[in-house]
Amino acid sequence: MRKARRLYLTGLYGMALSALPLLSCARPPIRRELVAAGTRNVGVFERLPNGEFSGLGVELVRLLAQRHGYQARFEIYPWRRAMEVVGGGKADLLVAPYKTPERQRVLRYSEQPFFQDELAFYVRADAMPVWAGDYGLLKGRRIVVINGWNYGPAFTAAAPQLHISVTNTVENGLRMLSHTHVEMFASNRRDTEPVIVALGLQDKVLALAPLIDVQNAYFAYPLAPRYRELPAQYDRLLAAMMKSGELQKLARRYDVTPP
Repeated sequence: MRKARRLYLTGLYGMALSALPLLSCARPPIRRELVAAGTRNVGVFERLPNGEFSGLGVELVRLLAQRHGYQARFEIYPWRRAMEVVGGGKADLLVAPYKTPERQRVLRYSEQPFFQDELAFYVRADAMPVWAGDYGLLKGRRIVVINGWNYGPAFTAAAPQLHISVTNTVENGLRMLSHTHVEMFASNRRDTEPVIVALGLQDKVLALAPLIDVQNAYFAYPLAPRYRELPAQYDRLLAAMMKSGELQKLARRYDVTPP
């Protein structure tokens, strides 16, 4: 009986020793890095003073990364550069582009948009031009736009007949307007209204009606994404969140309009 017990214990000890090399060599699985690029978008894609990223788009990237085993990393650029980085495959997705035929030649878009923007002309309160949706009335008006932004098909068609200059930020556009360097500034309301308050222009600058356009914003990927399953993963995530109301709830938290 003792001999049998001794043999049994020896066998267990041997099994334990044989398992040690496997345990000592075990490593946690390597998480795939997911690089999200964008420009500063109020409530959507922002870098805080402490260096952390925040916004609706950032939350959605983090949620997808958590569910599918990615390690999310965020990069912020001027808008045209952000599109080039993703279109060239140096980042995995672009946060918040509007959809245009030109961009679809170099980017693959998500099926489901994740928020919506209203685009408007901003003018000085003491110099309001006539605007009723007829671009013919704006010929000769000095208009500033943001570099790389899309303002919808009607604006794009009228642009060659308009006197347009370009700036890189909403802040610069509003300053150009308030200092009378231009007569109109075309921008989206989500990005512009907070800057008007920050610059103290509430009584000096206002948005004209009707709107220039209403644009949906998406995620977009390189035409040949590094992670082939990524676009389908996002499509499923956004469709499920839209159906359940989670996307609308998250959008309200960041004061963003859901699609």
